[in-house]
Amino acid sequence: MYVLVPDDPVFFAKFQSLEEPLLRHLYRLHAGGLESDDERIISDAYDSWVQVLLKLPLWSEWHTGRSDPEPDEPTGYVLYGTRGDQLTSLYPIEVTAVELGHLTACLDLFAARDRALPTMPDQTRAETGAEQPERDRGLADVLRRVLEVLLLPPPRRLLAVLRQVALPEANGSVTLPAEQEREYRRFCEDIVTILSSGDAFGYRSHRAMYF
Repeated sequence: MYVLVPDDPVFFAKFQSLEEPLLRHLYRLHAGGLESDDERIISDAYDSWVQVLLKLPLWSEWHTGRSDPEPDEPTGYVLYGTRGDQLTSLYPIEVTAVELGHLTACLDLFAARDRALPTMPDQTRAETGAEQPERDRGLADVLRRVLEVLLLPPPRRLLAVLRQVALPEANGSVTLPAEQEREYRRFCEDIVTILSSGDAFGYRSHRAMYF
């Protein structure tokens, strides 16, 4: 299935921030010396996280922190609205039900752990690596927000337009027709709400990237 992801540092930062806690949880479980369902779930989720990462728009530029690409290096297409204003680009990427399923299973695992943590005995916390809950606080929420963006159904006509122009090798520009621009703005409003709701200042700052 195809989804639309934005060339958006807020989305990428949240997505990238999942790597360290996933690896940390895997290390703790592996250090215990026994295979477990939790280890399999998190391992599968990490593998799927990597697969999705490699499909994200301009991920290598975000990853290396480069702001000035090489002169002849493609950096994606430029998206314009009907009035000529430049818009934040959206990129179609193909994700599989298996990848999304692995990430969803991991979210369910972390959410269940958060619910159980207040009543968990100290010894169990130590055995599961939950003795540092403050370090992992918010992990389930970040994963939930990232997944909700990946699962956000793209407008069919907007997706069709962008699949024609937002190819990995694309380095041109496209102007959205009025109807597709309206779909674009509704879709991006949903993205901002998913990623930044609950933080009034963060929401306003994030929304300003799009509108």
